[in-house]
Formats: sequence, structure tokens, C-alpha cells
Amino acid sequence: MLDPKDCRDMPTLRDQIDALDRDLVHLLKKRMGYIDRAVEIKSDNGLPANIPARVEDVVAKVKAVAEKEQLDAELVETLWRQLIDWSITREAQVIRRD
Repeated sequence: MLDPKDCRDMPTLRDQIDALDRDLVHLLKKRMGYIDRAVEIKSDNGLPANIPARVEDVVAKVKAVAEKEQLDAELVETLWRQLIDWSITREAQVIRRD
């Protein structure tokens, strides 16, 4: 990947953004694999999909990383809460079927 300041024109910049977006999608797919495993473990152990203390722990951790990286922590929190909500909904649907 090029450093953003090394992108001399919009096509080059867009190519870099597109590549980064592909990487983010791959990472989200990998994260979903862990969520799928969490569903199995939670089902086997009678745990609920939503564990509020864990949600807040995850959000606090990503906000800390965002702050360290000088990224807008509110943006990161909003994105992660959406991701977590989607994951919990998905988990709950599978757990209810079991």
C-alpha cells in the first residue's frame, strides 16, 4: 500500500482505498468466524447472545485503540456498536434455533 501522501492523483488514491476496503471486508469475514464459534460455545454452555459487560469491554478497548491512533473514538464506537448489535442479533437467531 502506498502512503496517502504518495498518491499523486485520484485514480491512484481510489485504487488504494479500494484495496484497503477489500482488506477490511476480509478482516470482517475473519471476525465473523470467531462470532460463529462464539455461538457454538454459548449454545453448549447455556450463555445468552448478549452479554452487556462484554459489549462494553469491547467498545472500551476499540475506543482506546482509536484514541492511541488519533482516530475519532466516537466514530469507532458507533461503528463497533453497529457491528456488535448485528453480531448479537445473528447469535440470538442461531441460539434460539438450537
